[in-house]
Amino acid sequence: MVASLHHPAGSLATDTYELELTPERAGWAYSGLRILDLPAGGSYEWRTGDDEMAVLSLAGGGCALECDDVKAELTGRASVFDGPSDFVYAPRDSSVRVQAASPIRLALVSARCENRLEARYVPAAEVPVELRGAGACSRQVHNFCAAGVFPADRLIAVEVITPAGNWSSYPPHKHDEDLPGQESELEEIYYFDLRSEAIHAGGDAGAFGFHRVYGTAERPVDVLAAVRPGDVVCVPHGWHGPSTAPPGYDLYYLNVMAGPSADRAWLIRDDPDYGWIRGQWPDQDVDPRLPMGGAR
Repeated sequence: MVASLHHPAGSLATDTYELELTPERAGWAYSGLRILDLPAGGSYEWRTGDDEMAVLSLAGGGCALECDDVKAELTGRASVFDGPSDFVYAPRDSSVRVQAASPIRLALVSARCENRLEARYVPAAEVPVELRGAGACSRQVHNFCAAGVFPADRLIAVEVITPAGNWSSYPPHKHDEDLPGQESELEEIYYFDLRSEAIHAGGDAGAFGFHRVYGTAERPVDVLAAVRPGDVVCVPHGWHGPSTAPPGYDLYYLNVMAGPSADRAWLIRDDPDYGWIRGQWPDQDVDPRLPMGGAR
């Protein structure tokens, strides 16, 4: 396992990608993430190899994407805070080519897998949006590649938006053991972004949130990171949460998960010291700032 699980923005950059986190680089077996920036008119082509991927816009205009028999025009979005993005699922052993109409930032979420499914384009309107939690634990989840929502071999991926001042990935939970019906073994990547919730002179400069990962006596891990736009935190095992959005700044993260189970289930177990917090939600309202989706 790599020495640090918190990777500040730019620390995983390569000649091709703003961020390239392969399973080998993470020190585990399945989950991966790449961030690709293309200028207007720019293009890039790659093979997925042993990975299945979902390709979605994080920011910018549209692009043409070809994968197997699928030819799609990704609409894109101005930012990750402007609602779900359309995306293309690219199976393992396929060729993918993108051509940018205008500057665009793409996320390539991936999982090492065995089975080859069909390529598929999914418009943004078909991405389920879930409002999870209540009160100060309210958050918005874009279940674009969630288990039970979108068919994939091992890949599970969602986006989460947490309004300023709220907590998400809370109560702390884990998924590092194979316990049928209770918990599934999944490696997890958090990729962060933030924005000011109001227009002001300072803009988004200095924006930060916090993310916590802590282990068990048998498998210790200890991370308490101030996360900024473009940062990554890897969760190989252990309890994780909360992810906190400070007052004044909305927090976004992209989750990528995969593991050894053929069931492709997202089963989590709350830290028993904090699981009681879920019991408070039925008596609280969902944050009225949700759902978010339009430009501010």
